[in-house]
Amino acid sequence: MQMTPYLTFAGTCEAAFEFYARCLGGRIVAKMTYAETPMADQMPAESRGKIAHARLVAGDRVLMGSDAPPGRFEETRGMSVMLGIDDPAEAERVFAALADGGTVRMPIQKTFWATRFGMLTDRFGIPWMVNCEQAS
Repeated sequence: MQMTPYLTFAGTCEAAFEFYARCLGGRIVAKMTYAETPMADQMPAESRGKIAHARLVAGDRVLMGSDAPPGRFEETRGMSVMLGIDDPAEAERVFAALADGGTVRMPIQKTFWATRFGMLTDRFGIPWMVNCEQAS
């Protein structure tokens, strides 16, 4: 079984995934607009260039997402994308990169369970946690 976060955006999916590829050192391996789908004719003209599906691979992890159809976007609430990073310096780098233009909810710092842990909401409205556990 796999569990893969699937993020929904209000028209900013392409920019978000390009940002995530840079921040996470990943690559976008799939990107399809609504114009490239069988439902292109059912979409308003201004939405056809928006992303119907995107897939980003960073190491052995996958992140997927799309732009919500018109009138269907709901703000992300009640969840965070959790990144487990082994190296404290890399955890700080990724945290700073994702926080650029966003809102830090808890600065990255040492906690009782982690060498580094922090929480933020990125510039696209997606909540993230960055965790670097202490060595056992």
